[in-house]
Amino acid sequence: METKVSPTLVGAFVLGLGAVLIAAVLWLASGGAWQQKVTLYHAIEDESVAGLNLNAPVKFNGVDVGKVQRIALDRQNPERVVLTLAIEEGTPVKTDAVAVLKTQGLTGIAYVELSGGTRSAPLLLPRVPGELPVIRTKASLSARLENVLTAVLARLDSTSRHIDAVLSPANQAAFTASLENIAALSHTLAARGPTIDASLASAARLLDEGARAGEQLGPVLARIGQSAQAVEAMASQAGLASTAAGQTLVQVGNEVRHLSTDTVPEFQRLLAELSALSMSLRRLSEQTEHNPSGLLFGRTEAPPGPGETPTGVSRP
Repeated sequence: METKVSPTLVGAFVLGLGAVLIAAVLWLASGGAWQQKVTLYHAIEDESVAGLNLNAPVKFNGVDVGKVQRIALDRQNPERVVLTLAIEEGTPVKTDAVAVLKTQGLTGIAYVELSGGTRSAPLLLPRVPGELPVIRTKASLSARLENVLTAVLARLDSTSRHIDAVLSPANQAAFTASLENIAALSHTLAARGPTIDASLASAARLLDEGARAGEQLGPVLARIGQSAQAVEAMASQAGLASTAAGQTLVQVGNEVRHLSTDTVPEFQRLLAELSALSMSLRRLSEQTEHNPSGLLFGRTEAPPGPGETPTGVSRP
């Protein structure tokens, strides 16, 4: 017996199922019946954001907290990319939070990872009223690796140029000549091996003699040290004698100054008196030679000359 299906019921079921599907799509597009409120932030990247798409997840320490709402170039600086992040309201985005681009495993799907945010740091707020707060960014691992590889490649290129300069034809020729000179020197040394051995033996004997001379020199140096000590003692005694002589000279100087102050004037007066006495004796001697009787009868007056009176007055 065949079961009869009502076309009306089938049509109603299809229409109802379509309506449910449309409602589910609209619900999902609008974020769901219990759509959470979000807070918008800006994150400015200085590197390429290749692989990052709209609605890419935003994670905070590995937990999904939002999505990338907008990706655009900075109109004032085209080297930077401005990301608009829609993060669930109430997420503790602090002033020390940092946004970094990362990729999920081997799939290469890029997302934004937020990290940082200490408990004591304040919440991130807009710098200017009416603008979105800006989350600090840090270079991603791929960007850091690219910078390191670029620097390494630059150094390798520089090293390669230096190696090329070192291995230039002129340097190669100089190196070849140096090797030839070293080979010739080796042959010469090999040919003069016995002479070198004899020289080394002579040098060894000379060193032995020097060592023995050093041993003999030890006592001599000790005696020289003793002599130096004796000379030092003599120098000390000579210094003491010099000090005593200096004191004696000071006393002699004082005596000389005393003699020049007291005795010299008396001696000068004595010499003056002796000089006067000598002159008197000379005159007496002269008078005695001219008039010996003067010693007995005294000095007689000379007879007056022509025109003179006995008193010595001239006539008119």
